[in-house]
Amino acid sequence: QVQLVESGGGLVQPGGSLRLSCAASGSDFSINAMGWYRQAPGKQRELVARFTSGGDANYADSVRGRFTIWRDNAKSTIYLQMNSLKPEDTAVYFCNAIYVKGSSIQVDWGQGTQVTVSS
Repeated sequence: QVQLVESGGGLVQPGGSLRLSCAASGSDFSINAMGWYRQAPGKQRELVARFTSGGDANYADSVRGRFTIWRDNAKSTIYLQMNSLKPEDTAVYFCNAIYVKGSSIQVDWGQGTQVTVSS
C-alpha cells in the first residue's frame, strides 16, 4: 500500500489562493497517474486536476485557468495551486494515486483536506 499525505487546506476569502500538496510514500511502487479530486457536501466526488499515465495534465472545466497542478517526481509529490478561489470551490480535496506494486495495479486515496472559501 502507498500512503498519501495531503496538506495545505484551510479557510480563504473569495479571490484568494491556497496551495495543496500530496506526498506518496511506501516501498517498491511506481506511480502511473496521480491527481486531485474534491467532494462538496451532498455532491459526488469529482475530478479537479490530474496527471495521466502519459504525463498529461487534465483539468475540470470549472477550474481550468485558475488551478495549476505540478509534480516533483523525485519526491513523489504533487501540488495544486488554487488561485481566484470561489465559494463553489469549497469541498474536501482528496489526493488519488494509481500505481503499480508488484504485479498489480492499485488505487489509493488520501485522507482529504478541507478547503473552505468564504468571506
